[in-house]
Amino acid sequence: MPTKKSATKSTAKKPATAAAASAAVTEKAVTEAIEPVETAFAANQETMETVLKAGSQAATKGYEQAIALAQEQVEKASETLFKRYDDFAGLGKDNVDAYVRSTAALTKGIESLNKELMSIAQSAVEANVATTKALFGATTLRELVDLQTEFSRSRFDSAVAESAKLTEMTMALANDAIEPIQISMNATVEKFMKPVAA
Repeated sequence: MPTKKSATKSTAKKPATAAAASAAVTEKAVTEAIEPVETAFAANQETMETVLKAGSQAATKGYEQAIALAQEQVEKASETLFKRYDDFAGLGKDNVDAYVRSTAALTKGIESLNKELMSIAQSAVEANVATTKALFGATTLRELVDLQTEFSRSRFDSAVAESAKLTEMTMALANDAIEPIQISMNATVEKFMKPVAA
């Protein structure tokens, strides 16, 4: 029969073994309960890393696309600017050429006008000399009045015809002189009104 002492010892061992067993079961249960949480945490961490990596790649790609688009727009703007500058520089040359052509036409027209004025003056002097000779050769007053009337009529008719001719020449001169400038101006307006070809 066991003694009371040995019974106490064996009873004391049972609670210690039971506590250890209970602790082992609890530890196993905690380990089993933590394991799915750790697995879920690891999966979430992996998902977060994947999302962050994808987001970073997307941001990098978007940034690169934005840079490429900006460079493309800058290049287009630069091309347009340089084309407009070249057009403007060419425009200056075209305007100078138009001015030179206009001045040449004006000079030629004024020269023709001066020749016509000299021709008119020469014919008037010749008509005046002839009329003066005829007037000095007149024997009667009636003949003198008739010669003077005829001279006045012919000079008036001549002045009207010469005036019409000078007006026509002056209008032609103005048109010839302004034509190169007008053509240049129209070309300039047309050039700057149409958009630059991309």
